[in-house]
Amino acid sequence: MPSYVTPSRSRPGPRRRSLLTGAATAAAAGSTLLLAGCSGSDTASDGRASAERRVRARAARDSAELLRRYDAVLAAHASLADRVRPLRAEVARHEKAFGGTRPPASSAAPAPSAPSARPVDVPDGRRSALRFLATAERDLADRRGRQLKDAPAELARLLASVAAAGAAHAYLLTEDDK
Repeated sequence: MPSYVTPSRSRPGPRRRSLLTGAATAAAAGSTLLLAGCSGSDTASDGRASAERRVRARAARDSAELLRRYDAVLAAHASLADRVRPLRAEVARHEKAFGGTRPPASSAAPAPSAPSARPVDVPDGRRSALRFLATAERDLADRRGRQLKDAPAELARLLASVAAAGAAHAYLLTEDDK
């Protein structure tokens, strides 16, 4: 055994195990909601279905807005395409999972934004643009985490999974900043 201290080879930031533990904790919180209360009344069932539709619609809209941000960054900084496009494709799959209708972009050109949507102000620098996306991913992951309490069990598991993916996206977008 050497008599000197060897330097640590660990990288700064969250470890893969931490991200997976967070996702598992969020999923467990979602399954707790299943056990929290079940009612046999039709009125309660209608209320739950209505609440689920609202949460799903909100999650799909949030993913669509995040897609607009990805598209704007791709349009402003084409050199980031290799790094950003795979994450954008995941966000498109998330929107579809929540019931959204936008197909994932398969070409180099980003999907057109809704005509009524206001333009997205993308920062000028590449690093700033990546931080812009990372902040949007983090904020949305936090919001989805707060939505868990209002969602039925299956939807809560989906929200938790997508929130964990968003947190991982934020990390991947900013890992060079460290």
